[in-house]
Order: sequence, then C-alpha cells, then structure tokens
Amino acid sequence: MRAIRAKIETMVDQSTRLAPGARSPEPRDPTETSLSGQVLIAMPNMTESKFTRSVIYMCAHTDEGAMGIVVNRPLNAPRFADLLKQLDVAPAPPARDIRLCDGGPVDKGRGFVLHTNDWTGEGSLRVDDKFALTASLDVLKAIAEGGGPSQCVLALGYAGWGPGQLDAEIQKNTWLSAPPDETLLFDPSNEGKWQRAMGKLGVDPRLLSGVAGHA
Repeated sequence: MRAIRAKIETMVDQSTRLAPGARSPEPRDPTETSLSGQVLIAMPNMTESKFTRSVIYMCAHTDEGAMGIVVNRPLNAPRFADLLKQLDVAPAPPARDIRLCDGGPVDKGRGFVLHTNDWTGEGSLRVDDKFALTASLDVLKAIAEGGGPSQCVLALGYAGWGPGQLDAEIQKNTWLSAPPDETLLFDPSNEGKWQRAMGKLGVDPRLLSGVAGHA
C-alpha cells in the first residue's frame, strides 16, 4: 500500500475541494503553531454539528490543510474480528481484539490505526515521539497475531480541513487544544472523555462563556 504520508497528502487535497460558489478560506500562516500531535476539543457552543463534544487527535496540520482522528465516537459494528474476516486477515478469531471508532465524516470506508510508537511499520507516520498512524494491513496482521503496538484504536474515516479552514474555526471560538495522553486516546470508556479533555486545561465546560478559542 502507499505510504501513509502520501495518503494524508491525498486526503488533505480532497478536503480542499469546495462546493460551487463557496469562498476559499485564507491560507494558513506558516508562522502559526501547528496542532499536529495535539487534541482538538469541541467548544460547548458547538451544539449543532457532527463534531459536537468531539475529541480529535491531530495527525497533520500544515498550510495545505489538516487531518485528525475522532477518538471518542465508538463503533459497535463491525467488530474487529468481522473486519479481519472481510479483509482475509488471519488468524480468525484474532489472538488480540481492539476497539473500533468513528474517526470522522470523511472516507468512512478507509481504516486507520492510531497507536503508540512502540510499534511502527513501513507505512507508519510518526506524528510525534509518542504516537503514530498506520493505514496498512501490516499493523492489523500484527495485532491479530497478538503483537503490534501496546495501545491502539482502529478508526473508520477521518476529520479533514482545507487550507486555513481549521485556523479560521479556531479564531471563531470553535475549538480548544490540549496535549494528549494514552488514556485519553485509547481508553475504551468514552463516557466523560470530552470532560476529561477539558479538564486537562483546567477548564469547567459549564463556566465557558465562548470568549476565547485558544488553549
């Protein structure tokens, strides 16, 4: 399979396509801090959106766009074993099971494994010194055999933004950002994960007034 970096570049390119008549956002200022390796936390005022109360691990954020994986939207189906069977990946049943999540609204037929850096393959993108993203079958085979990374989640789909789009949303007080940790990304219990992400900033969501959008 193509290297994950090329896949992300393709996804960023796809996310930049605008509807007819839509206004292109201003390009991202390259001097601004990249949010790669951070988590985005939806502000409480995002109440009528597919990203309401989302926690998103950011895998890429450049002047060409941004891409991330939602980590607090569990999927009850398909099961990991069923997915491996569809992909003809042995053993069946797998020696190890992992949880699946809805990674975002874009390209839901594509799978990504977000995982710790103690395992990486040829197609892995090291986002930072702790976490990586892999979209090849190698990681699924390793997990099915009982190996692979110590912590991981399989996401179907991703969240994507065009050039300057995410930065504009932050300016509009849509997102906060915070450093991630393994529990926040990989804890199978998603209940309260949004509140825990807010807590990393010392923020009580009930007290937010919607004045500042920067963490």
